[in-house]
Amino acid sequence: MKIPYSPAPSRHDGMPYRRCGHNGLSLPALSLGLWQGFGDNASTLQHRELLTTAFDLGITHFDLANNYGPPSGSAELHFGRVLREDLRAWRDEITISTKAGGRMWPGPHGAGGASRKHLLASLDQSLRRLQTDYVDIFLAHRPDPDTPLAETAAALATAVRQGKALYVGVSGYGPEAALTLGQLLEREGVRMLMHEASYSLLNRSAENGLLDACESQGVGCITVSALAEGVLTNRYLADLARQELDEAGVTVGGQVPMMGQLKRLRSLYYLAKQRGQTLSQLALAWVLRDARVTSAAFAATHPSQVREAVAALRNLHFSADEIVELDHYAPNTGRDPWRRAATLDKPPLRA
Repeated sequence: MKIPYSPAPSRHDGMPYRRCGHNGLSLPALSLGLWQGFGDNASTLQHRELLTTAFDLGITHFDLANNYGPPSGSAELHFGRVLREDLRAWRDEITISTKAGGRMWPGPHGAGGASRKHLLASLDQSLRRLQTDYVDIFLAHRPDPDTPLAETAAALATAVRQGKALYVGVSGYGPEAALTLGQLLEREGVRMLMHEASYSLLNRSAENGLLDACESQGVGCITVSALAEGVLTNRYLADLARQELDEAGVTVGGQVPMMGQLKRLRSLYYLAKQRGQTLSQLALAWVLRDARVTSAAFAATHPSQVREAVAALRNLHFSADEIVELDHYAPNTGRDPWRRAATLDKPPLRA
């Protein structure tokens, strides 16, 4: 017989919460992204333990998308089950975000993108899977070069007017498109809440205008892939101290890094060790050092990984010397190694 869940009374005591730009919503410094290991490849018990551990530690924001799993849609289904069976009484403490844009059903409208048809139909499907009447945040998941920005903005505004989303934002848009979409939303009478962007020590492309654009517009920024798809974790570098790192054992964005990259990872590991942190804790703390970052979303498959991530919050301060050292070993190369889709390099249609 399952023991009924009761959250930790001190769950909010150790978690800093940051205002999302100039909006009223605050998010925890760390958010749990349910894009890996939260599909049919894990059990219901594992889903429950992961979510309740995060909630007990003050993580109140859970980041999903229509195509998260595997398979697509299953992450929302599993989250909806735990929400119904264990977390329903605390729904008002929880912030749920989901996104539309990935391929979800046959035919042109289910192929993804940011059209009005796809966004609103996908949102309705997400609400059914999540077993909730509304999501707190609904985002257009990626730029769509075949849809005018005005159409995307109007669809997001409709989601708010219908009461199916409290706030809206975008994910993966460049600085110019994000600014334009924000202006179009304001014409619709809706403020953009936040931009979701890939940002890590190994991918600093968000520093090339996007974070500045968020700040100038009063928009929050939630970062994803702070752990660089698992590269910035001790899981890949456990044998580092023995100098036995396998050159082919670490991949970045599906690519085997050059030896110079491995040397940089080794240096980051030892810097983290000097700070009393794991490599993943260093990576999360570094992202959160920037006041323009509202929250850093990370993926986890086990409660211990959640506890390790939250422990990073004990030391978010970096000395000037540490910043210089990090800039040396993890420079801003000006490119995004995870920018795979060719369509993402095409600007979305103007209004």
